[in-house]
Amino acid sequence: MIARPIGAAPVRVGLIGFGYAGRTFHVPLIGATEGIAPIAVASSRPEAVHAVLPGIDIMDTPAALIARDDIDLVVVATPNDSHAQIALAALLAGKHVVVDKPFALSLPEARSVVAAAERAGRLVTVFHNRRWDGDFLSVRAAIARGDIGEVVHFESHFDRFRPMVRDRWRERATPGGGIWYDLGPHLIDQALQLFGLPDAIEASIATLRPGGVADDWAHAILHYPGRRVILQASMLVAGGSARFTVHGTAGSIVKQGADRQEAQLLAGMIPGAAGWGEDDDPLVLYDGEQSRGLPTLPGDQRDFYRGVAAAVRGEGPNPVMPHEALAVMALIDAGLQSSAERRAIEPDFA
Repeated sequence: MIARPIGAAPVRVGLIGFGYAGRTFHVPLIGATEGIAPIAVASSRPEAVHAVLPGIDIMDTPAALIARDDIDLVVVATPNDSHAQIALAALLAGKHVVVDKPFALSLPEARSVVAAAERAGRLVTVFHNRRWDGDFLSVRAAIARGDIGEVVHFESHFDRFRPMVRDRWRERATPGGGIWYDLGPHLIDQALQLFGLPDAIEASIATLRPGGVADDWAHAILHYPGRRVILQASMLVAGGSARFTVHGTAGSIVKQGADRQEAQLLAGMIPGAAGWGEDDDPLVLYDGEQSRGLPTLPGDQRDFYRGVAAAVRGEGPNPVMPHEALAVMALIDAGLQSSAERRAIEPDFA
């Protein structure tokens, strides 16, 4: 069943999954973005859905939601091991598709989804929402201005302090579980946006928490000519690590605190409300003799869904192009291989 032409009407969204990602990110961002509106949710937790979206239609299964003819865009926010399967079914039914990260469990699986979108003539994109974080936007702007000259060392951390292992799918020894699939896509996508495709990746992925069964620590080095990019994620960092540390031929930049949008969403802030995406923690610029603060730009992850709505209407580009999603998956796969074989791996970007 092919979705109707959109025209100027709002893009009608069906959300599949109402766990952390669906409830915390997708629902509030979609609800606060003009030109796009939720129509139905597929979830096994109707009470939880209606507590947030009173009166919305709830479907028992993903298939039932996909079969509706009043859905233009399907948002897949389910456990990672079902992303590709549901995306393929939605594309086959003629829907446009947003997939939460990771795009799939492997590069071949991701390529099959992209091929299905091409056959169907439908948009497929990945929720790399961290492109619109204020900390990243500020660091990118400083690099583009030449504030520190040519970058030679870039370090990006997504660190948490969660010493107790929780019984949830993200922390189980299951396909798609663990920190590399959870936070690795964000770290990799941001690096690729800044520096393009690396020559190789050298990764170490481990389980360090007592009682842990899924990886909860990851360290990766992306190799570029004359530059190294370090990506780090851990569940055992109580504090002290900077979000970004960047060294260049003319100076250094440090951004200590992380973007606040996730914390604001968890606190119940409506995207776009006063203070949304604002961050009073500055970048600090060092020139070898002194330091000075640079204001952090505001972030706004609604820009992802603004871009999706425009792309579905044919009014703008896909905000995360399929080839960009495939490049991230190539590095996810290569990072796993690198860690297992303890050597640098050239990713399959072909």
